[in-house]
Amino acid sequence: MATRKERDSLGEREIPEEAYYGVNSLRALENFPVSGLKASPYLIRAYALQKQASAEANLALGALDKEKGGAIIKAAAEMVNGKFHDQVIVDVFQAGAGTSTNMNLNEIIANRALELLGKKKGEYTVISPNDHVNRGQSTNDTFPTVLNLSILLALKDVESSTRTLIKSLRKKEKEFGGVPKSGRTHLKDAMPVTLGEEFGAYASVLERILEGMPRVREGLCELALGGTAVGTGINAVPKYRGMAVKRLAELSGFPLKVSKDPFETMQSRWAALAASAFLKSLAVELSRISNDLRLLSSGPGSGLDEIRLPEVQSGSSIMPAKVNPSMGECLNQICFHIIGADFATTMAAEGGQLEINVMMPVMAFETLFSSTLLANYLPAFSSKCIDGIVVMKEKCETYLLASTSLATILTPKLGYLKVAEAIKKAMANNESVKSYLVREKILTEKEAEELLGKEALYKLTRPVE
Repeated sequence: MATRKERDSLGEREIPEEAYYGVNSLRALENFPVSGLKASPYLIRAYALQKQASAEANLALGALDKEKGGAIIKAAAEMVNGKFHDQVIVDVFQAGAGTSTNMNLNEIIANRALELLGKKKGEYTVISPNDHVNRGQSTNDTFPTVLNLSILLALKDVESSTRTLIKSLRKKEKEFGGVPKSGRTHLKDAMPVTLGEEFGAYASVLERILEGMPRVREGLCELALGGTAVGTGINAVPKYRGMAVKRLAELSGFPLKVSKDPFETMQSRWAALAASAFLKSLAVELSRISNDLRLLSSGPGSGLDEIRLPEVQSGSSIMPAKVNPSMGECLNQICFHIIGADFATTMAAEGGQLEINVMMPVMAFETLFSSTLLANYLPAFSSKCIDGIVVMKEKCETYLLASTSLATILTPKLGYLKVAEAIKKAMANNESVKSYLVREKILTEKEAEELLGKEALYKLTRPVE
């Protein structure tokens, strides 16, 4: 294999000739053989956008000449559009702050820029990863910036996928609106609802969670870029901070802005933590909804069996024809991971010291991986599970008419204690409360029908004004 030699402050190393990464990236690859997991495409795109914006600002302010600046800008833009992502080789678990990832990007862009100028890779006297690509920058301000921007990119996809699920749930709300059923509290019989109302509530809570996304985005839009090492902007030319952030906003399409306090945005990762908490809240509700669907579809012979989920694959290697709620089970597992990832992110946010939080790489991995799981899976869950759910109307009606809690409607007429006594005696006789009350002549058949008949029970599913 053909190689080239590259030197850093630690010495000289052989690099594969075709590689766009350099000596810093190679050392990181060797030092951190941890997970085999590489940077998220969201993070790579965000970093490339930041490098392009910074190069454009430096070029405009005279900190880079036209030839070098133009080549760096073009190389970064190619990465924005998906090229050279395979050259980002550093493990997601690495040294603190993300220095390895920053240098990985700097080297890729530098070597591609050299190639664009007709030079050989590794000719860093012409274009240097540190002196030119990283001009006026530090890992300490670029990684926090890229962390925020990558999460913004990821949340855009999470929102789209969640709205796809909401749309499916709203369709089922309408489809099942005329199906009354027994409600359940504490997993025991409760007052009637419609199946449509249950599905509508699932959609509503997801909508409510999405209402919190603008506040999360607002925090993420305040950037540390331009603070360089500790927030003072050392080694950046005057006006760079504002110009670089403005250009990054234009390139990304997000309303990014310079931080109110550059020292705070170097030290604290509260905005990323808020995004992680948002994802956790979404995961908690999604898992709860999945639990309900699995419970409502349990059986068919020995469970509730009020709904049937689409049969997507065989459920047993030993029991013929058994079909499991596989899509829901997968969603639960995804949500469990996201909830755990939020705890890791919480500890990373807490684990910073003094002028910078060095635990950013794991925060980036956890938030972006969680986002990817939801963005990828929720459309599949919508189409392969929610859209194909069918209702077992006879089961719903059977359970509804057998529910002892229906007698609650009688408490204004008969009183709590008398109704409780009737329920217990009806259960002891294995008969409905309605038939017991008629047999004991507590109610006439007409009164019982008016209060506990099918039409009366359906009216009970309507919210009181």
